[in-house]
Order: sequence, then structure tokens, then C-alpha cells
Amino acid sequence: MTLRTFLLGACSALAFAGMASAETLTIATVNNGDMIRMQKLTDDFKAKNPGIDLEWVTLEENVLRQKVTTDIATKGGQYDVLTIGTYEVPIWAKQGWLVPLDNLGANYDVDDLLPAIRSGLTMDGKLYAAPFYGESSMVMYRKDLFDAAGLKMPDAPTWDFIADAARKITNKDKEVYGICLRGKAGWGENMAFLTAMSNSFGARWFDENWKPQFDQPEWKDTLDFYVKLMKDAGPPGASSNGFNENLALFQTGKCGMWIDATVAASFVSNPKESTVADKVGFALAPDKGLGKRGNWLWAWSLAIPAGSQKAEAAEKFVAWATSKDYTNLVAEKDGWLNAPPGTRASLYANAEYQKAAPFAKMTIDSINSADPSKPTVKPVPYVGVQFVAIPEFQGIGTAIGQQFSAALAGQLSVDQALQSAQQLATREMTKAGYIK
Repeated sequence: MTLRTFLLGACSALAFAGMASAETLTIATVNNGDMIRMQKLTDDFKAKNPGIDLEWVTLEENVLRQKVTTDIATKGGQYDVLTIGTYEVPIWAKQGWLVPLDNLGANYDVDDLLPAIRSGLTMDGKLYAAPFYGESSMVMYRKDLFDAAGLKMPDAPTWDFIADAARKITNKDKEVYGICLRGKAGWGENMAFLTAMSNSFGARWFDENWKPQFDQPEWKDTLDFYVKLMKDAGPPGASSNGFNENLALFQTGKCGMWIDATVAASFVSNPKESTVADKVGFALAPDKGLGKRGNWLWAWSLAIPAGSQKAEAAEKFVAWATSKDYTNLVAEKDGWLNAPPGTRASLYANAEYQKAAPFAKMTIDSINSADPSKPTVKPVPYVGVQFVAIPEFQGIGTAIGQQFSAALAGQLSVDQALQSAQQLATREMTKAGYIK
């Protein structure tokens, strides 16, 4: 072998070793504003971890859920980091599908995570996902439209007040609609909203023996109220609108009220993104006087599937994206208003954040008031506020969401949608062995 051949071979081996040492993490995430911001800030992560590259798969909410569920259930190994929610984490951890997060680093401060959020991501004392942002739901409304109509929003409104106000501030000639609510079918889209709403009406998914309850008057009251309100005071095409579509409507001045995730508060209050930023007020989610408000509890969190071959690198990314340092990075680049909310006690003790975010107290009060272990007025055998924490819920919830979306679109009557929901849920729960 000549010296030249030897040197060329050595250089090739070194180059190959260099290539092999650079790991590329594939991260599946949802196309929400906070996740888009995270992608723009990842130069900070790469500078601190030069051996790790990132590849993003950014998907609409329903599509993301479908793809990551299929991948993890079939052990496809397509992703190294998953963006998943409070519903999936305990179910998937129990199946052995997620890697426990034992090495988030000495400075991570797990004890700073809000107890309500942390408990939903923990099983047997171990954290299986780290919360990127946490949320409940609340009312966002246009103060100028309320003033013009001679209305004053209570801090804790009733559904009857909301409905009356929505009809009064609607001006369809000017394309201003009194209320925007989710109508797009999906267990995490319209059914997240409608399940939380139904809790406040006294409804429940199942009784103590897992018998579906869509044939009961409380669900009829909920769906009747929702469909009539949206027909009178909602935007056209509401059955296609989810979180992002309603956000766009509110930001462009077409919604008088929007009841949705507390995380949206920073987007509607940001003058760079919202034409009504200086006119927005906030209130707790409505109730019917039965002791439960229509607010949910959720965290979009980052988890590592057990099928990943790059778990160590993935955990470094998860630690970076959900750390106090990341919160400070967002504040430095985009202002405290845009700090990811709802995960850490330290954020809500931060005077700068409180000053920048007029919705901070309403958000933390909403998160703390949601009780996944007692979500309904009547007793239930399940945990979860806007979902039922059983594996079958994903399929059942989406199928029923399609029926309720069709009722909103006028393709089915409320009675027909509820009858279909009862039949669907009974069939699936019987097949799964919950009821005989």
C-alpha cells in the first residue's frame, strides 16, 4: 500500500466517523404558533449541541395525532421526539411505548413544573413527557364591542350571559360574529370543546358502569344550546373551524368572543399578529350554575418513543425546549408576552411576565380549577376533563365528533347526531369489553 493510498483511506475513515457522530433527530410537532417559534430558535440548541441536527415534521393537529399514534403502535421508529398531549402520555407509558425522562439535567428543576400539569405526565413517580406549554380554556372577548352594546363581561360568566351577549354583538353585515367556537371534527378539536362544555351542563360520557350517556337530557341540552348559538351568532362554515381557524378570525376582528385554549391569549394580545390586540379582555370559562365550569386541562408535551435509537440526544433536546432557559430565550427574542405558558410556577411568580401578560392570572386560575379526577357533576369511572383517559377514546371521540360537526353544518338534526353517538359509543364500548 502506498503512503498516498493509506492517507486517503485514513481521511475517508475519519470523514465517515464524523458523519456517523452527527445524529439527526426527527421531531414530529403540531403547527401551533409556539411550536413554529421553537423551530426558529433552535440555533441556540445546535450551538450548545454541535453533534445533533434536527429535522422537523410539522402537521395539522388531527394529522399529527393520527401519524404519531400509528407510528408508535406499530413500532415504526419514524420519529425521535413526539409532540403529544395529556391524553396519550399515561396510556402510552403504561404500554411501554415511551422512554422515562430520567436525565433532563441538574438545572432542569422538575419541581418547578405546575403540579396540575406534571401529574398528568407522570406514572409510577416517573415523568414520561416534558410539558412545552400547558393550558386550560377561557373566554377571550372584544371589550370595544361589549362597550358599544352596553354590556359588561363578568369575571365568571354563565352560558346564558354568553349566549345573550353573542347575539347582541353580532353584526353579520360587517362580518362580525358574536362568538367563534370549534366545529372541526376530531376528539381533540370539536370534542375537546364540547366535552368540557357538557361537563358544565351536567352531562358525562359514561355512567359508573361505562354505559354511554348521549341519550340523556344533559347532552341534548348541551348540543341544542351549541348549535342554536352558532347558527345565530357564529361565522359561516363553522363546522370546518378548529383552533387555528378561529384564532385567525379573532385576530382579524371577525369574532366578538372566542372560548378556547388559554395559550391563545398571547396571540390575540400581540399587536404584531392581532388587529384587535388592544381591545381584548379575558374571563373564566362559562358555567350553568351546577358547580363545574366548561374549562379543560391540557399540555402539549415532548416525549421520546421507545423505538428511537437516539434517546440520549432526544432527551437533550426535550430538556432544552422545556427548560427555564428556553423561556428566557423566548422572552429575550420575542418578549415576555410570548413565553410558553402554563408549565412552570416560576413564570407566574415573574413580575416581568405578569406585567407583559394581562391574562396570566386568569390562565393560572383556570389551570388550577380544572380537576381531571372529578371532571363532571355526576360521578364517573374515568379521568380526564375534555377527554376520557382510555385507549378507545381516540377513535370513539373522533367518530362522535363527526356526528356533532354534521349537526352544526345542518346535515343532521341534534337528535340524529346524539342517537348516532349513543349507538357508536355503545357498540365500541361493548366490543372493547367495558359493557356486556
